[in-house]
Amino acid sequence: MLPLMVPAIATTVIFTFIWTWNDFFTALIYLTSPDKYTASVALRSFQDSTGGSDWGGMFGMSIITLVPLFLVFLFGQRFLVRGIATTGIK
Repeated sequence: MLPLMVPAIATTVIFTFIWTWNDFFTALIYLTSPDKYTASVALRSFQDSTGGSDWGGMFGMSIITLVPLFLVFLFGQRFLVRGIATTGIK
């Protein structure tokens, strides 16, 4: 039964990773030290409230934030497609 569940488990793992990686408000609430910020909260800290921003740092941090998501999707794409495709079939 486990080989039949592998695409569904892989799909769940991929979606959970993406949702956890992109979680902004939970990290913003619980983390108080800038040294412990997650990637999404640190990316937000590059914007200044007065309108000035460090554009080079912001673009670099956005690439750092997107690369793990892209790699997880790239390596798990066949499981993701297989898991979604076999969901509605009886």
